[in-house]
Amino acid sequence: MSDPAKPSETGKPAREQVIVVTGLGLPTTPASPAYDTQVLTRSQLNDLGSGRIEDALSSIAGFQQFRRSDSRSANPSAQGVTLRALGGNATSRALVLLDGVPMSDPFFGYVPLSAIAPERLASARVTRGGGSGPFGAGALAGTIELTSADAQTLGPASGQALVDDRGETELAATIAPQLGAGFATVSGRWDRGMGFWTTPLDQRVPASVRARYDSWSVQLRGVAPLSDTVELQARGLAFHDDRTLRFAGADNSMEGQDASVRLVGRGKWQFDALAYIQARNFTNVVISSSRFTPVLDQSNTPATGIGGKLELRPPVGGGHVLRLGTDYRRSSGQLYEDAISAFSGMITQRRNAGGTNTDLGLFIEDDWSLGPLTLTAGARTDRYTIRNGFYIARAPDTSLVQDSRYPDRSGWEGSYRGGALLHVGGGLAIRTAAYTGLRLPTLNELYRPFVVFPVTTEANPDLRNERLVGYEAGIDFAPSSAVKFTLTAFDNRVKDAIANVTIATNLRQRQNIDAIHARGIEATAQLSLGSFGFDGSLAYTDAVARGSGFAAALDGMRPAQTPEWAASGTLSWQPGPHWRLAATVRYIGAQYEDDLQTDVLPAATTLDAYVQVPLTDHFALILRGENLTDATILTRNQGGSIDLGAPRTVWAGVKLSM
Repeated sequence: MSDPAKPSETGKPAREQVIVVTGLGLPTTPASPAYDTQVLTRSQLNDLGSGRIEDALSSIAGFQQFRRSDSRSANPSAQGVTLRALGGNATSRALVLLDGVPMSDPFFGYVPLSAIAPERLASARVTRGGGSGPFGAGALAGTIELTSADAQTLGPASGQALVDDRGETELAATIAPQLGAGFATVSGRWDRGMGFWTTPLDQRVPASVRARYDSWSVQLRGVAPLSDTVELQARGLAFHDDRTLRFAGADNSMEGQDASVRLVGRGKWQFDALAYIQARNFTNVVISSSRFTPVLDQSNTPATGIGGKLELRPPVGGGHVLRLGTDYRRSSGQLYEDAISAFSGMITQRRNAGGTNTDLGLFIEDDWSLGPLTLTAGARTDRYTIRNGFYIARAPDTSLVQDSRYPDRSGWEGSYRGGALLHVGGGLAIRTAAYTGLRLPTLNELYRPFVVFPVTTEANPDLRNERLVGYEAGIDFAPSSAVKFTLTAFDNRVKDAIANVTIATNLRQRQNIDAIHARGIEATAQLSLGSFGFDGSLAYTDAVARGSGFAAALDGMRPAQTPEWAASGTLSWQPGPHWRLAATVRYIGAQYEDDLQTDVLPAATTLDAYVQVPLTDHFALILRGENLTDATILTRNQGGSIDLGAPRTVWAGVKLSM
């Protein structure tokens, strides 16, 4: 047995060691700032008019959802996120991680935004541009790293209860006890309400309804030390979300159960080992916009995601931080749906489609610090497979209409990134970077057709991988801890970009177009002047699509759902302890609904507000306002058929902090 009084490596007797657990992964490397990064603090994630994670991320220059709808009124399958205005087809081109685990749905690629509660988070770190490193095959447009808050940040007990002017409610609660040298957190959130009218008044019919929503999520997390340098982390997340869109009976749902375990070592040989499993499902009923009866029942879309990573940082010395690792992700799922006659109400066809995608990555990266200059270079290789793809259609009497089995595909893809960061002095730093990136088509893009009446979009089992080539340069100026400005110019090109291409009247197909080319400027400003603060961002992107063949008509046009300008500014004031007042103005420029620039979504400017007033040592009054100027926000425009975003909404409630 060891002598408890024997000095340890820190010079203290072992029995006097203070073990501190953080619940974090390994620290960022010295060259991380060489890439265009921005960190949102806990207050920036929570002091929101809406209380939704997508609105918090909207303050990041270049962040974009596929549509402007929030996670109360969007179809979940349209909740794809991207960066750099690289366009989208409802699949995420940005990698979203929660405590190191990819959050995208294994079948669709969307992110379950309503299951990510801002009050559970400590920070969000956003890196724009493609990247290698862990799970780099999903980081085509960048990476959004969300980190859960620890027990010290959350407090022993916390929660809030709010109601809005339509009678909708938001309830959240967390308990976070310290357990020995570790801690546990249990948190839950429930949002429900009758929703707002997404249909303009002059387009409403007797079948029109509000965007009803009812969603809940529960997260359990435990962190415990195994030694003074090794930490065990475990997390479980369960969620369910029901929504109704536009017409009575147009109901959809998503649900999931995620579990992960992680070992983090912070000794001389640092390591991060992670394993996770995800079970997800999605349902959707499509209602005819002419007869207002069901025409499609997507009754079941079970999907499973399994994966993990291992990263090792050996103590090489000499100013180097070396990262070696591997990661793996397997996505499998199937779609079950019934086509229904709008006239008879009878099932006309039963369909089943699905497949399995896998990606095994190997990566290496090194940061080299040379005084004020830091150099970084990294590479990864991915072994991918696209297999077991099929599409089966049967008549109501079970006779076979179509039975398509698609050949398996596999291959190797290489990616790289490199950059330099030079601290000039006086708070000024200059950075430059170049990179490539990779994204596999999702099972949804490969095998699932869909209808947003009157437009049908076909799947395409022959889709190729998307590849990104990008360059950027920027400056960071932080003359003091109270002032920071950043400016980045970038040039990103997505080759073989997957887009919904119009091939006939009211008919589109997912196809690889030649490229999406996006060039632009991103700027941020952060000021802290006593009790006042300001956070602002501005993104300008000149994006064009390049296409030939069926896609020749869109050559030179702006990609669908891609604004040219986007800006956000938040002014905050803390007049005393536990006080918080914040107002946020957001602007999103005009964008096109479709690839042929037929239907326009006009620019929109919104004003949100957040007020926290302490009532006692543990309770505070909360007032929130969304879209206080009641701006008209078009989220969809297909041939004049329009959907609207959230109108003016005012919330009031109480917050508990122990």
